[in-house]
Amino acid sequence: MKIRTRLALAAFSAIVVTGAVVGQMPSPEERARIEAGNAAERNRELKLLGITAMQPGVTAYDIGKPGNANYDESKANPFPKLPELMTLQNGTKVKTRAQWEQRRKEIKALFDDDIYGKFPATIPSVSWTVAGTEETAVSGVPAVVKHLVGHTDNSAYPAITVDIHADLVTPVSAKGKKVPVIIGGGSTRPRPVRPPAAAGQPVHMLSMPENPPDSSELLLKHGWGFVSRVSNEVQADNGAGLTSGIIGLVNKGQPRSLDDWGVLRAWGWGDSRIVDYLLTDPDVDGTKIGVTGHSRGGKAALVAMVDDPRIAIGYISSSGAGGANLYRRNYGEAMGNLAGNSEFHWFAGNFLRYAAAGHTTNEMPVDSHEFIALAAPRALFIGGGAFIEDPKYLPGDAWQDAQGMFMAAAAASPAWEVYGVKGLNTSTFPPMNTFVNTGRIAFRQHQYGHTPAPNWPYFIEFADRIFQGK
Repeated sequence: MKIRTRLALAAFSAIVVTGAVVGQMPSPEERARIEAGNAAERNRELKLLGITAMQPGVTAYDIGKPGNANYDESKANPFPKLPELMTLQNGTKVKTRAQWEQRRKEIKALFDDDIYGKFPATIPSVSWTVAGTEETAVSGVPAVVKHLVGHTDNSAYPAITVDIHADLVTPVSAKGKKVPVIIGGGSTRPRPVRPPAAAGQPVHMLSMPENPPDSSELLLKHGWGFVSRVSNEVQADNGAGLTSGIIGLVNKGQPRSLDDWGVLRAWGWGDSRIVDYLLTDPDVDGTKIGVTGHSRGGKAALVAMVDDPRIAIGYISSSGAGGANLYRRNYGEAMGNLAGNSEFHWFAGNFLRYAAAGHTTNEMPVDSHEFIALAAPRALFIGGGAFIEDPKYLPGDAWQDAQGMFMAAAAASPAWEVYGVKGLNTSTFPPMNTFVNTGRIAFRQHQYGHTPAPNWPYFIEFADRIFQGK
């Protein structure tokens, strides 16, 4: 199977399809329906904005060919001047916490209007029940698994039901203790087994270590817990589903407004409702709740971290464009992709304006360093993989742009300094596999492809330091 086809199918496997098992591949008919719905909703929003032409997306794999993504660092910063983080809109330089809180409100308002969308004025409440508890081995570690169900009040619009199913997993060895819990940090499902290499063929390990770290095992053996959840239950990962899920429930089945929240913020809202439950559970240390996500999940985890001050720490893995990467960079995924039929729903409708033909990201009033800064003074680990030239795995994780994410983290760091602590604590991009772990922002680029696994031991080391107050 060609790389492009393989990755496209993998992306579709994340889509929730009504009446299907979460994560299973949709049928060709269902896939066609979703694609048509995506296009119809995007076209509706473009018409409302008066946009008639959009920037094209780029391709990931055809290095050097027209229309392919740029992976040349010398061409990666066409707009090196970023929006001022520590300057109020009236021109006053931010020097105190009170001034930063004022600046924080200004930045958040811009992201609400133009990037991730606004929360509705009223969102239905979620009531949690424990559907069952069992002791079982998870990744070979004795664990207690609580099966949780969060029901969203749909009495105002019964046609749409939003139920959140999650498993809270804690180690048996920690019974009677309150433990740190990482939302999204593991799974109760068996770990996929790598198929053996064909006779005479070496196992190619560029995309993943031969024995990649298992986050479920690492966390449980460390005495911590995790929550396994499927964010697509909260909101489907497509534009066709914007009239269902929590966005559709709030809007009573009607299309969203241009400044309404997108899927990333809806997923973050779902994680916040899990926090609501965790703060009531006697086995959870409510001061040590974290969130993690990878790729589009990393974008959503960053949104959850910013939106919910009760989340103490985040592992933001390969979040790339629309997440921790700078919008003003020209490396890997482009604005045309983010605003395309398969991704526009992650954002507010207004986001489409910045990918209109004839416009550039330099017109954006914000950039991602400012969004990262909204998490200050809490702790963030930002990680990613490498550019891989091997045709089998090209371009590795370069689509997500590890250097651009590092640059954004460095530019966000002054927000931490207002609180008397260090952010990233360096502005020099480190060599591959270097663990930057001296401030409240940690960073590591591993040598493999699009996977969070190699950085998990480093995140736990970082979180240990933060939780111990060091």
